[in-house]
Order: sequence, then C-alpha cells, then structure tokens
Amino acid sequence: MAAETTDLDDLRVRAERWLADDPDPADREELRAVLDGLPGTAADLADRFAGPLTFGTAGLRGPLRAGPNGMNLAVVTQAAAGLVRWLAAQGGEGPLVIGYDARRGSRAFAGRTAQVATGAGRPALLLPGPLPTPVLAFAVRQLGAVAGVMVTASHNPPQDNGYKVYLGAQLGGELGAGAQIVPPADAGIEAAIRAVGPLAEVPLGPAGQVLGDDLVTAYVERAAAVVDPTGPRDLKVAYTPLHGVGGAVLTAAFARAGFGVPGVVPEQAEPDPAFPTVSFPNPEEPGAVDLLVALADRTGADLAVANDPDADRCAVAVRDAGSWRMLRGDEVGALLADHLMRRGVTGLYATTIVSSALLRAMAAARGLPYDETLTGFKWIVRAGGGREPLAYGYEEALGYCVAPEHVRDKDGITAALTVAELAAGLKAEGRTLLDRLDELAAEFGVHHTEQLSVRVEDLRVIADSMARIRAATPATLLGQPVTEASDLLPDADVVILRTGAARVVIRPSGTEPKLKAYLEVVEPVTGGDVPAARQRARAAVTELRNEIAAALGL
Repeated sequence: MAAETTDLDDLRVRAERWLADDPDPADREELRAVLDGLPGTAADLADRFAGPLTFGTAGLRGPLRAGPNGMNLAVVTQAAAGLVRWLAAQGGEGPLVIGYDARRGSRAFAGRTAQVATGAGRPALLLPGPLPTPVLAFAVRQLGAVAGVMVTASHNPPQDNGYKVYLGAQLGGELGAGAQIVPPADAGIEAAIRAVGPLAEVPLGPAGQVLGDDLVTAYVERAAAVVDPTGPRDLKVAYTPLHGVGGAVLTAAFARAGFGVPGVVPEQAEPDPAFPTVSFPNPEEPGAVDLLVALADRTGADLAVANDPDADRCAVAVRDAGSWRMLRGDEVGALLADHLMRRGVTGLYATTIVSSALLRAMAAARGLPYDETLTGFKWIVRAGGGREPLAYGYEEALGYCVAPEHVRDKDGITAALTVAELAAGLKAEGRTLLDRLDELAAEFGVHHTEQLSVRVEDLRVIADSMARIRAATPATLLGQPVTEASDLLPDADVVILRTGAARVVIRPSGTEPKLKAYLEVVEPVTGGDVPAARQRARAAVTELRNEIAAALGL
C-alpha cells in the first residue's frame, strides 16, 4: 500500500508540473479534473503519463487528450520546437511548409507549428485550408521548402490526431525530396524534442504566411497531367472522401483531366471530424464504403472510388456479377503497374515485403528493374538506392505512387485518376478491370492475397504472438516444406515464411494496435481456366490462415 501511495504521489507531482507548463487552458482544465478525481482516476492519469508520444518515422500519432502521452498543444509545441532546432542544427535553410486536415485540433496544431517556426526565425508557409496529405508533399517540392509538416491522423479513429514530417531536397537528398523522414532523422528529431525546456521559454512568432489557392491549382494541374490527355473519358464514377478533405481536390482534378465530375456520397461529402456515418474511417474496414456502393448502384456507375480522410490512399470497387466488390490493394497495385508498363513508362517498379509477388513477376517478364522494401512509402520512394529512377511504387494498404516526380509519397488522387484512365480505356474496348485481372492471372498465375489482422487492447498479445512464432516456427505450410524462414530483427519486427507456392509475412502494425499476417498463395492457371485457379487459391489461403492463426496462438 505504501508503494502504491508513493507511486500515486510521484504521478501527481509529474502531472502538476506538466499542468503548470501547459499552454492550453482547455487542456489544463481537463487535466485538473483528472487530478481532482484521484484516486479514482489514477488509471487514467497513469496512462496519460505512461510516457511521451515517441517521434518515430511516422512522426507522432495518438489520442487527443491532455498529458505527454496524447496529442495536444503542449506536445505539438514541444515537437515543433525540437523540429526547428534540429533543422537549424543540420544547416537546413528555407521555409517550413505546414498542412493540416479537418480533424479536431488540426488547424490549431498547424498554427502553433507556424508560430514556433517564425519564433525561431524561420519562415512558415501554411496551406490555405484543410487539404489532402499529397498536397503537402507536393508543396514541399514545389516551394523548395526545407521541410514540411502535415497534421493528420490519416484513417485513425476520430479521437486521434498526428504529426508527420517531410524533408526537402537539401536535407532529404534526391530520393527523399518531399518524402517522409527515415532514420536517423527521426532519432535526431526525437532527441531535439526531448531537449526542449519549459514551453513558456519557447519563443512564438507571427502566424506565418497563408499560401494562396494557386498552390492547390498547381497540384491539380500536375495531377491531371498524369493521365494521357487524348485517352477515352466515357466513365461514370461514384466517389466518397469518407468525411475527409479529398473531395474538392479530387473532383477538380477529374474535371481538369477531362473526366465527368464523379458523383459524391452526399452524407460523406463535407469534412467532419466525428466521421458520423462510419464506425472506423478507413475504406478497408467492413461497412465503410456501404454508402458509396449504394450511390454507385443508384447512379449506374462504372467505377466506385474512395479516399481515406487525408486522401493519400485510394480504394476501388467494381461491379462483379451484379454486385460490387472492393478490389484488394494488391489487385489495384498490379493493375496500375500493368497500365503504366503498357503505356511505356520505364524505370524502377517497387513495392514492399508484405505486398504480392505479382509485381516482381511482371517486372521480370517485361525486363524492368524491380525492388521491394520494408513497409511504408518512406522506404518505397527510396527503393533501389537511386540506381534507377522510380517509376511506380505501391503498398497493399491502398497506397500508390504513380508519379514520383509529382508527389514522392502515396497519393490517392493521382491513383484514382490513373485507375479511371485504365477503366475508361477498357470500357471503350468493351472490357473491365476484372477482365484485365484475369489476363494477368492467365499470364502469371493467380496471386491470391489476404490478411489475418487482429486488433488488440493489450499490446502484450502482439509481443507474445511474435515470440511464439519465433520460438516455434512452422516446418510446413499447406503440406509443403517451409523453404525460407527470415527474421528481420533488429532492423524490423518482421517474420517471413515461404514455401514453393505460399508466402506469409507477420508483423505488428506501425500505426495501430494490430497484429498482421499477410498471406499469399500462387496458383497456376491450367487449361485457361482462371475461375478454377481462383477457387483453388481461395481455398488454400483459408487453410493457410487457419495454420498461421494456430501458430500465433490466436
């Protein structure tokens, strides 16, 4: 009991110290209420002070709440101060460009970042409103900025927010110009953040310069130029920005490219930080695109497209035997790669270790360079180490980069345009995206991918499962010997298993409390019977899922 009392006293002292330095009156009031509720609120207080949000390669991301283990004005002030000091220490010159989405707190966090930058003597350029993440990534390159900050939690739950950092060419180099940070920059920024003293001593300058709409116009013009201006345009598209910030930019890009303006799900057309029509604002989640599919049905659309809330991801649904089917990220990834290859786009084609092996087979057959990386676009855009210019990159989590010189990150708007270009071209020939997928399967075999994804409340479940698969690695999968068992520690918490016809990649999610196992079975097509090969592949993946779940103790 005495030890518990001492721990609580220590926690109270830490909280009082934080409260005295917190610049936000609302957060101070929130934290004071928690303190006044002790000892009944001890668990809540302990969680808020379990540790600071760590600045990693995805920046910051966490729940909106007072205290060091949350996203709030104090944490953002500290992060911005550390970032601008790190930029100065590296000799970085030029403005900091700042973007934000429509989540709660995003505008205030962006404004505070600008004040910290100007207070340190660095120009701050704010995007002219809540805009997609790809617009910020574009702006870093377009404006020659030393770095960029995007305040967004992407497709996380409504109660979250986040803070992503991009570097310009001066500090990011040619491959990382306008790309998310990678080590050792993340560790350097984290160290600079921890070295920030009392927030009251962080100088705050003017609000910074709000950029004009001409920047957004430039993004839209460059995005529209990704597709062939002479190609077919007869295509009816249904679209949802999923309560996010992609709607105005995507529809403008479609119009600029000569497509009809997509029909937009009215209930989800405007940004809304509560995301009221979905249980989880991620187009991959069950039910998230139900309203989109309903709109596509009502309007007789040829194609249904969804962005996630910050519009860096793109989901695609197609009509299949009278109903609508969401294409997997690997299917869209292969379709886009094949389309670019057929258009004669040369250079490096890249994906990640958790994506399908189909892109590797396509590149090999067509004599194009290929590389695969760890998960995340910060690695994809640096694929190949610069030996070949990047032509295209994708990851199975609905992220696609079809124009690396435009946006050196995933971009759900240019991806949607390119899918529309492909679909319109096929429609003009009386065919569909599914027909093209069948052609690829006939040529390279059915590459059927699925995911075993388990969301947890207790992160120890993930650690235990990873320890279990390392301690008792299966010797066989689907009755075939495991020919490769790779453990990527200490570089990455990833285990890879391969047989002659199957592959499994197991890792914790980098942004959510999830354990993920990426499953793939390659089934040859015999006698031209693609449907039979697909059926065999689906059955094999179901069996593989059960084997991996057992091996993980799930």
